[in-house]
Amino acid sequence: MTGAAPLSLQVSVARPQDASRGIARLDPADLAELGAETGTLITITGSRTAHARALPLPPSLRGRKLLQMDGSLRRNAGSAVGEAVRVAPHAPPPPARLARLSGPDWVTHAMLSRALEGVPLTEGDWFRLPLVDGAEAEFLVQHVEPAGPALACAETRIETTAGVPAGETVRYEDLGGLGAVMDRVREVVELPLKNRAAFARLGISPPKGVLLSGPPGTGKTMIARAVAAETGAHFIAINGPEIIDRYYGASEQHLRRIFETARSKAPAIIFIDELDAIAPKRESLSGEKQVERRIVAQMLTLMDGLAGRGEVMVLAATNLPDNIDPALRRPGRFDREIRIAPPDRLGRSEILAVHTRAMPLADDVDLAALAAASHGYVGADIAALCREAAIAAIRRAGGVALAGDSAAIARLHVTQADFIAAMQGITPTALREVFVEIPDVRWNDVAGLDTLRGTLTRAILLPLARPDLFARLGVKPPRGVLLHGRPGTGKTLLARALATEAAANFISVRGPELLSEWQGASERALRDLFQRARAACPCILFFDEIDAIAGRRGGQDGATVERMVAQLLTEMDGISEPGGVMVVGATNRPDRIDPALLRPGRFDLVVEMPLPDAAARAEMLRLHAGRMPVAAGFDAASLAADTDGFVGADIAGLCRLAAMAALARAGALADAACLQVQAVDFAAALHQHAEGRQWQTM
Repeated sequence: MTGAAPLSLQVSVARPQDASRGIARLDPADLAELGAETGTLITITGSRTAHARALPLPPSLRGRKLLQMDGSLRRNAGSAVGEAVRVAPHAPPPPARLARLSGPDWVTHAMLSRALEGVPLTEGDWFRLPLVDGAEAEFLVQHVEPAGPALACAETRIETTAGVPAGETVRYEDLGGLGAVMDRVREVVELPLKNRAAFARLGISPPKGVLLSGPPGTGKTMIARAVAAETGAHFIAINGPEIIDRYYGASEQHLRRIFETARSKAPAIIFIDELDAIAPKRESLSGEKQVERRIVAQMLTLMDGLAGRGEVMVLAATNLPDNIDPALRRPGRFDREIRIAPPDRLGRSEILAVHTRAMPLADDVDLAALAAASHGYVGADIAALCREAAIAAIRRAGGVALAGDSAAIARLHVTQADFIAAMQGITPTALREVFVEIPDVRWNDVAGLDTLRGTLTRAILLPLARPDLFARLGVKPPRGVLLHGRPGTGKTLLARALATEAAANFISVRGPELLSEWQGASERALRDLFQRARAACPCILFFDEIDAIAGRRGGQDGATVERMVAQLLTEMDGISEPGGVMVVGATNRPDRIDPALLRPGRFDLVVEMPLPDAAARAEMLRLHAGRMPVAAGFDAASLAADTDGFVGADIAGLCRLAAMAALARAGALADAACLQVQAVDFAAALHQHAEGRQWQTM
């Protein structure tokens, strides 16, 4: 095996689940060319030499001469992502008798022994121990017996000493769900720091700054730290409000000192968090906020016309990019703006893999199912989910009583039920300003609307669940469905059932809730609503009483409603296309809806909710009576014949009145186990309902 010629392979980022396992993945064809087999030891040589066990690349990456390595292996091999390393086979390593490590003194031997098993160790190597919440602790291998590489096993005696300073532990494989964003960040950050000669050859100046925007918890700070660690650059982190000083000129001096420090320790990355706090729009500042004006001017000076500043890159992060002074957002200052959206299902699955790689998971844990159910979660939310699931597991095992019981602690496992219980108490960061729910209403809870089921399934469920079918047909899926009919015909209930069947989030908004007395506030609320819905996709955005915000323009509804109609038209087609969002409207007055909303491409389907016939009313009665202790002989068909003109809400109200009549007939001292609703109670309910109708028409 040692006689095979080495191969030159390009370093790639490891998958999150492969981190800290001492493995490297390469193409099976390359493995065969080396004369090695899966699981055998290989030598990886960059500016240093590292050892790892060889495993095959995923099928989608084969044929590209890649070598997937985690951050520890890249550090041990003295290589970086995108660089070439030489790979050669190595003889089978002996088992390690002793491994002496230097690192944090609070890590237990049991944790280290479990994490090191199967990892090849060599003196001078770094090893990263995964911890909860995606955090990690770094250890330096000081001594190995026999001389490495030697394979750690259950019999290896592990000794630890304290004293090694903690290194930067954020690496590219720790950033689940951010692959596309990282490619763009590396393009404008790593290239200038590592390849300034290439920019000089092309006669252009390298980018100076990158602005990262997105909801809190999406990983903006982690991206900056990971880039600094991977490039070996000096990292300076600034929280925006820390710059502000009460003394005249002190804030600007503090900012200048930070840039001077970065120049002296180049290559360096300056990361400014909450940029909007120190660089707001100057035209919006009052006369009292002169400090912020001077800081903006100082930032412009530092980022502009500093050709000799050295290898310094400025990264900034904000949740409010529109609040930043426009002068900073032009090319030559912040050359590129990268928006980090909440992760999709695949991204959430990767983040879950990062945060659970140190967790003892039960066999029933399905990370893919958890990722599918966690719409709108950002990285911080998923970290909280994993932490709460671990706490739920401890609570289930005995809580405080576990203290000192090492055997019970060793048996701890996190189950799927723990994750589901934890999910109930977490509100996604991206959706906290709007009420989002996953309804529990199913088709079985909707009676008498079977004729609409097929139509609405094709119009609402298929676009959310199978957009590929519409792509194959070369047409855009419907964007909206308008339900109209008498009050109580089941419009809201039907929308909730559709959201449940589609496994989608459900945002319910009553039209008048969006109206505000302040000019522009109503339109802004509507824009924010669509933005939140897109962050929670797949999502059904349900507007009840939509005629309140979408009335006919040119009528008596006023300028606010006209602007709301224009904003709704903009959101539903054209500028902000709602991908992954289905808009469902409900109204009792379709004649009042602006005609521009009713054309194809907006509300593609207009569905009238019919009055239930006798068969539908009987089905509704059976549905509601099935939840009640009804006496034998209940005849739903006969009762349905007496409820001509009733809608679904009337049927539900009738059953409620019958239950109350049964309670009045039995009295407060009745035995709950013997309580039943009889035909006489339904007759009394019908009479009471008729009297109520008569009173309403007087």
